Amino acid sequence: MTAATATPSGTTPAAIEFALLQSWLASSGALQLPLHQIEAQQQAKGIEVQRLLLQAHLQHRGNGDVEPALCLQQQDGHVLYSHRRLGVRSLTTIFGTVELVRVCYSRPGAHSIFPLDQAFALPSRSFSYELQRRLVKAAVQNPLLESVQTIADLTGVSVSKRSLEEILPDAALDFDAFYRQRCPDPANGSILVAAVDCKGIPMVKPARRQPTLRPVSAKGQRSNKKRMATVAAGFTRAPWVRTPQEVVESLFSTCRRTPGEEPPPPRPKNKRVWASIVTM
Repeated sequence: MTAATATPSGTTPAAIEFALLQSWLASSGALQLPLHQIEAQQQAKGIEVQRLLLQAHLQHRGNGDVEPALCLQQQDGHVLYSHRRLGVRSLTTIFGTVELVRVCYSRPGAHSIFPLDQAFALPSRSFSYELQRRLVKAAVQNPLLESVQTIADLTGVSVSKRSLEEILPDAALDFDAFYRQRCPDPANGSILVAAVDCKGIPMVKPARRQPTLRPVSAKGQRSNKKRMATVAAGFTRAPWVRTPQEVVESLFSTCRRTPGEEPPPPRPKNKRVWASIVTM
């Protein structure tokens, strides 16, 4: 695989950007700013240094040029990918957008092959797996708009709400397969716990949908604009035997206890969670 030639560390874009950051922190203007403004600007400038470092790393990894032609073993024998060309792909990471110069091998009637994509284990989308992981984690805890804003505040990377809506279904594709191949531990808890929580959520209308005539609702009736989101969980757990005094102490602590003084409560075993959305 073709690799780029290393550049002296003092002349790389990342080194220059880092030197500029150091100079700015020591400048007379920065020395007069309050701390919260220094934090915000240093984070933004520091993320750019991280992006340039990642871009330099990608260049050192080469362009994926393995040989003049690529020969693959398939069911009908050896197949030769003899057409080769260079292309550029943009990828949005947690540090910002970087570019990959990569070699494409192709042949008539077949999908193109990018060895560099396989070496990096790149996703099909234009967002890195780490950025997608953080977006999904934020979306599980917050509404979509708040999720993309949270990622933008933490990383400086702006992702649209529509892009997050397209990423979320991909994160749930392996749900059923994961539980089918999972080998549950032997049940060692005598208590079986089941929990269900429901909430009505408003639905977003599809784009460019033609308005339809609806019958006028009687007074007090509400149109069906929501769906019921249901989340259920089940697990086993060993009994947690406590005295009445210990229960009261856990609710209304009267004395400070050192960590580890009391044994931790039994943890759930074989926990599984389901979620669904149905029309109300």
